Amino acid sequence: MEVLDLCMILGVSAVTIRKDLKFLEEKGLLFRTHGGASLKNPYANDRSVIEKEKISVIEKTGIANAASAIISNNDSIIIASGTSVLALAKALDPEKCLTVVTSSLNIALELSRNKKVKVLQLGGFVRQSSFSVIGDYAIQFLDNMSCSKLFMGVDGIDLEFGLTTSNLEEARLNQRMINSSNKLIVLADSSKFGIRSFAKICPLNKIDLIITDKNISQQMLKKLEEKGISVQIVGKEIKND
Repeated sequence: MEVLDLCMILGVSAVTIRKDLKFLEEKGLLFRTHGGASLKNPYANDRSVIEKEKISVIEKTGIANAASAIISNNDSIIIASGTSVLALAKALDPEKCLTVVTSSLNIALELSRNKKVKVLQLGGFVRQSSFSVIGDYAIQFLDNMSCSKLFMGVDGIDLEFGLTTSNLEEARLNQRMINSSNKLIVLADSSKFGIRSFAKICPLNKIDLIITDKNISQQMLKKLEEKGISVQIVGKEIKND
């Protein structure tokens, strides 16, 4: 909830609302955010890919299947690192011929089983928590290519701060991936909205499409659409606030 909305609902001043939110946060009942408050912690911590793979599995699978459907035969694409895009690698049509550039060792290994997919594995220092590479070698490699689509997972999507991840070097690499692709497609389950992590990747206006699950809130969906961002919902229902 935002402070201004609470003022209208309760008929009190913003000063009163902020004092009450501070009191509730001290009691451990909510987390204060910029301009409002949230029941869930709005700051994402770095977690291992092994841990993340066990979270929102059904949602990630549905998102991955939807993303796979928009990839054309003979496409050249970039797949960043993360469990949502790893699910995409597993969901790719085995009959399509593709060239895939990736920073993820797990994704490269998954795609190497398909004889119709050419895999370009970026080089650099390996992040043990994500099994992906970072650094100048990967960035320099991307300077010499252009791909039709970038499929990227994120740790957080904040309406004001933008797309974020937990690692500064990974954010830097993701920025270069965006520059090397014609379209940015973000794969994010609904738990990523309203969250911000340590390192900013880009503002929301860089996004061409977000694919998410039906548990995204109506309020969040409305605000994204007001910003001109296309959102594809996997499933039928949209969660009411």
